[in-house]
Amino acid sequence: MPKINGNEIRPGNTLEHDGGLWVAVKVDHVKPGKGGAFAQVEMKNLRDGRKLNERFRSADKVEKVQLEQKDQQFLFETDDMLTFMDTETYEQIALPADILGDRRPFLQDGMIVHIEYYGDEALNVTLPLRVKCKVVETEPVVKGQTAANSFKPGILDNGVRVMIPPFVGTDEDIIVNTELFEYVERA
Repeated sequence: MPKINGNEIRPGNTLEHDGGLWVAVKVDHVKPGKGGAFAQVEMKNLRDGRKLNERFRSADKVEKVQLEQKDQQFLFETDDMLTFMDTETYEQIALPADILGDRRPFLQDGMIVHIEYYGDEALNVTLPLRVKCKVVETEPVVKGQTAANSFKPGILDNGVRVMIPPFVGTDEDIIVNTELFEYVERA
């Protein structure tokens, strides 16, 4: 694995540090008036989700890890385990449902997701950024409420509650951002 200097760490980099795999979430380069410059790095553990703030000076060496990304298709869920299939080799892998966290409701049958591997260990599952959902419940439009930034609550077919524009009604398909849990556009 390549070693990089502490000042070369960028957000999104995967690092091996203190015997664990960490992803750099936020990086601030600090140049104090006295002493040398350093990078203040906020990291998240890929295995257990712990967070850590660490300082790296430019002379510090860190192992940068390359994760292998594979596109895999979601097949089914049984006993809190999600089964995915590699679209090239047709091999199947079962992962715990909590690997998706609060984005779990957006996973749909047959959906292609990106799974990041470190060797044979699956560390992360990334859903598509935009997913099509149906509005199953919402409030009726209040006449005269035409402000551009007025939104109303809506409940989607997967049970997630999002704020939607007043012109969207029940049984309409919309596109939702899976990272921000926000309405994007009509489908």
